[in-house]
Amino acid sequence: MLEVRQLSHTFQNGTEQTPVLKEINFRVDKGEMISLLGSSGSGKSTLLNLMAGLMKPTEGSILISGQPIEKMNENQLAEFRRTHIGFIFQSYELIPHFTVRENVELPLVFHGVKPSVRKEKSMKLLSQVGLADKTELFPSQLSGGQQQRVSIARSLITEPAIVFADEPTGNLDSKTEQEIIDLLIDLNANSGITFVIVTHEQEVAMQTGRIIHLKDGELTEDTRGRAITGPAIPAVSGNEAFMNEEQGT
Repeated sequence: MLEVRQLSHTFQNGTEQTPVLKEINFRVDKGEMISLLGSSGSGKSTLLNLMAGLMKPTEGSILISGQPIEKMNENQLAEFRRTHIGFIFQSYELIPHFTVRENVELPLVFHGVKPSVRKEKSMKLLSQVGLADKTELFPSQLSGGQQQRVSIARSLITEPAIVFADEPTGNLDSKTEQEIIDLLIDLNANSGITFVIVTHEQEVAMQTGRIIHLKDGELTEDTRGRAITGPAIPAVSGNEAFMNEEQGT
């Protein structure tokens, strides 16, 4: 579903260069739920932006469903994101003057889907995330957890190949945070949706099937979370992971 190969990125300000990511390598299979775990400054937000096609990497390759997105132009990337990628944001990013249902339907508007079909799909998803009785309310009438459920439903409306969640519980209290994580785990288990969750919270990361640890722009560990039993995956450097893949080990 997702392959990151020898990915490095450097920000340039005039003559000054700041390396942010260094030779990152990993693969996410279809139906996996993984987390990218790192503190502020670890490079996880930059990595997310690169994987989502919002930035071009300095070096390396990113393949989603076998397609190298770093080779696409802006128009191709925009179309690819609309059809292959779903997003869940920390701050929900809902349109305040749209109802809950209209917010969920919005991506389908850009696809030219008929209103009756949009409504049917959005109602089904809103029921799935526990908001069947909130469809005609506005975001300001919902709690933070409910708004995030709307964001989750919206991310799934186009049936994307992969969903990127950027600190999806960052604005929530601990009880609501757990409810949202439980919902994502349920969607992953029952619908086979592939999730990549970016977080700085160890407790959130541990509940996913796999944890990719980032520190100072490097992949330091690739381990299992609570969602999958079995021995931990040994920590490998970016170069070691690349060589192992090339050698079939």
